[in-house]
Amino acid sequence: MFILLLSAYAFINTVLCEVYHYFNIQVAWQDALITIVLITFLSWEGSRLIESQVRKRFPPDRKQVWFLGAFFLAGMGISLSAAVLVVYVIGAWVYKYPYPLYEMPLKLNLIYAGLINLLFHLLNAILLFFREYRLKYMEAEELKRASTQAQLLAVKTQVNPHFLFNNLNVLSSMVIRDNPGANKFIEEFAKVYRYILNSQDKELVELEKELAFIKPYVYLLQQRYPDGLKVDINIPDRYNNYYIIPVALQMLIENAIKHNTISRNSPLYIKVTTNGGDMLVIRNNRQPRRSVEQSNRIGLQNIAKRYELVCGKEICINTTEQEFEVVLPLLHLN
Repeated sequence: MFILLLSAYAFINTVLCEVYHYFNIQVAWQDALITIVLITFLSWEGSRLIESQVRKRFPPDRKQVWFLGAFFLAGMGISLSAAVLVVYVIGAWVYKYPYPLYEMPLKLNLIYAGLINLLFHLLNAILLFFREYRLKYMEAEELKRASTQAQLLAVKTQVNPHFLFNNLNVLSSMVIRDNPGANKFIEEFAKVYRYILNSQDKELVELEKELAFIKPYVYLLQQRYPDGLKVDINIPDRYNNYYIIPVALQMLIENAIKHNTISRNSPLYIKVTTNGGDMLVIRNNRQPRRSVEQSNRIGLQNIAKRYELVCGKEICINTTEQEFEVVLPLLHLN
């Protein structure tokens, strides 16, 4: 319908401007209309058919300008070729005119083919940018929802009764025994909650700050499991200025403790390291609990979704009979 209406509009303009009379073009009106329709149709369909090939060569999500430029030039070649073919068939075959008689119609139709190709690709560029705008808008809305969910999760962590009462019980036993470690426990406890409060509104934090938070958090856990929890954090200093999703490490360590048995005879080993590239690896041995509270995996899902929305990268989860591993991208800010 669009092709027919556009062709009819172009033909009416040529008639109103007396193009055929001014350039002395001897052709029936229906043949002139058919010429315009065929050039418009071949230009449209030709561009549509080669679009997938141009997309493979120049992906619009990574090479947008190259894609638009290459697609326009390829479409221009198709449109000009279509004009030459249609004018030659109608002029030389249907009317059996010698070349001088259809030279001017050929020039006019080449100009029309170039303009119609320009119009098509301008519309394509507008649609491309509009789709990208809608996609970015939807991602921004999704990021807001994910951030809100993360804030609620952080608040839940702050007031989680199991975490709070377990640590208070440890603190109580220290105070009763007049243990000098009680003061240190209180200080580390305060550091953990201070960090959670300060970072819950942020999209990214420096790895150095996340590690500084996770050390007092691990200290609190090791007071609960003095002989059953072994945490090894081995991160070279050169990664300090990389960025990470806030509280991601705490969620993963908490996830490991939640799903595995911990005892002196069967200690839980958690190792935090890098893979030599821009990846942070959190790995623990698997010794699943026989009965564990139902998990909706909201922690892992939240981390994965926030990485996807903030930087378009994915986390990697690897599970074997012996180990559970999560790989987090370490990010640079440009």
